Amino acid sequence: MVKGILGKKIGMTRLFRESGESIAVTALEVGPCYIIQIKREEKEGYNAIQLGYQAKREKRLAKPLLGHLRAAGKGGFRYLREIRVDEVNSYELGQEISSEIFTVGESVTVRGLSKGKGFAGVVKRWGFSGGNETHGCRSHKVPGSIGASATPSRVLRGKKLPGRKGNQRIAVKNLEVVDVVKEKGLILVKGSVPGSSGGLVEVRIKG
Repeated sequence: MVKGILGKKIGMTRLFRESGESIAVTALEVGPCYIIQIKREEKEGYNAIQLGYQAKREKRLAKPLLGHLRAAGKGGFRYLREIRVDEVNSYELGQEISSEIFTVGESVTVRGLSKGKGFAGVVKRWGFSGGNETHGCRSHKVPGSIGASATPSRVLRGKKLPGRKGNQRIAVKNLEVVDVVKEKGLILVKGSVPGSSGGLVEVRIKG
C-alpha cells in the first residue's frame, strides 16, 4: 500500500464526537494522484514511486518534462513528489492513488510550507522580551548585545537576529484521521497543519 499522497489544505472547522466533545479539524483534499515514474533499487538504488498532482496544460510545460510525463499517459501535472515504498512490483505507471488509502483513527504526518510573515524583528520572530515599555527607554524591540568586543570579536554563527519569518517547510506528526469522505476525496485530521488555505500538502501514513 502507498504510504503517502499529495493534496491541498481546504481550511479548518470543528466536529462533534459521539461523546459530545468538540474538536478542531483541518479538511484536506487529497488526490487523485497518478504514478508518473517507478524507481527500482536495481537501477536507482532505492524503491520509490513518483506521484503527479494537479493537472496542468501541457503547452505550459518544458519539453524535457513533457517527455518524462509521457510514459504515464496522464498529461501534465503541476506538482511531482517521490514517496518511498518497500517494493514496487504492485504498482504500474498511470495508476491512480486516492483518499481510499486512509482509514479513520490512524496517524499521519502532514508536511507543508508555512505562511510567510515577511521581515520580522527578534520580538516577533524569536519571542525576545525586548526592553522596558517605559518613558525614556530607547530599546523597546532591539536584540541587545550580540557579541563580545575582544573574544571572539565576531557574531557567533546561529545567533538569533531579525530576518525572514515563516515560508519554511514544516512537518506536523501524529495527527489523527478523524473522518474520510471518499466520494469527495477529503480527509479530516485533528488539529492544524502548516500553510494557508489552498496550499500544497504532503500526507504520509505513519509506519
